[in-house]
Amino acid sequence: MATKRDYYEVLGIPETATEVEIKQAFRQAAREHHPDVNKESGAEARFKEINEAYEVLSDSNKRATYDRFGHAGVNGAGSQSYGFDFSDIFDQFFGMGSTRGQRGPQRGSDLRYDLRISFDEAVFGAERVLDIPALRTCDRCDGRGAEPGTTDTACPTCHGSGEMRRIQQSVFGQFVNVVMCDRCQGDGRVPGDPCVNCRGQGRVRGTRKVTVKIPAGVDNGQQVRLTGEGESGPKGGPAGDLYVLLQVAQHEHFVRNGTQIAYELPVTVAQAALGDEVRVPTVDGSETVKIPAGTQSGETVRLRGKGVPHLRGGGRGDMFVQIRVVVPTRLTSEQRALFETLGKTLDVADVGADKGFFDRVKEAFTG
Repeated sequence: MATKRDYYEVLGIPETATEVEIKQAFRQAAREHHPDVNKESGAEARFKEINEAYEVLSDSNKRATYDRFGHAGVNGAGSQSYGFDFSDIFDQFFGMGSTRGQRGPQRGSDLRYDLRISFDEAVFGAERVLDIPALRTCDRCDGRGAEPGTTDTACPTCHGSGEMRRIQQSVFGQFVNVVMCDRCQGDGRVPGDPCVNCRGQGRVRGTRKVTVKIPAGVDNGQQVRLTGEGESGPKGGPAGDLYVLLQVAQHEHFVRNGTQIAYELPVTVAQAALGDEVRVPTVDGSETVKIPAGTQSGETVRLRGKGVPHLRGGGRGDMFVQIRVVVPTRLTSEQRALFETLGKTLDVADVGADKGFFDRVKEAFTG
């Protein structure tokens, strides 16, 4: 177990240090080793050690106990939570609020738009024009929030600084916290005469037409990002982005799996037994599929390059036509007679049927 360092050594002060010297030493050490300033390995642990030492030595009762009994007398010091993190300590102690550095134009919000597209649009790509409701920069004042021709004036609340200083009490005493001015939002200036169009906000709500190009090969749940097509930022700030979330409709006949397309082709017993050539639909139009004689239900025919394009280029997937042999449930008297005649000439062994389950188990044991 590591031995704790002497608290006076941690702050770099003698045992005879005054309260003022302790506070000055803590200020210097905390500023140097705060994790937001010092990115070296171990800075956070060092800052905790400094904070623990100051907590004890800045309290006259704890300091007296520590001077008499050492660490054993103040065991557990520094473990109490005061409801703030290191950044809070740093901001409160050195007067640097969390809003510092936020003055000037701010980026607008990102937007999301759910777009439903067809199966074919997802396969081959498409171009859509969307009506996007969003906050846009006011055309009348160009985002200034002031009537054209008028002059901005210094904010009367913060006197043009864009910041407000608030006194707060903390475990270290009374400190000044700097926050962004609520009235001017950190700009430091307010319009003399608010724009009549946007009422001084610099932005108005409206609808904008946006063209989105949907690349070939997109799938359900994917999104297209349009940079700068989101909401305009306040005070003339840059616009956010627009994210178009795609919802692909199901096809009447096709089932998609990645870049592959599956299609089920029903055929008659005669077509499966004798073979045939059948026209089947594809996303490119109809194609002729050859069904070999003796085709069994569940077998597939592969059409290369008739699937979905790869999203990042490099060709297309394949289409798989699955054969489903349809056994008739209603027969005319003539059809029944033909099947009866055929049935007398057929045997399961003669048509090449697979061996049964028990036959395969028997072969596995006998070798």
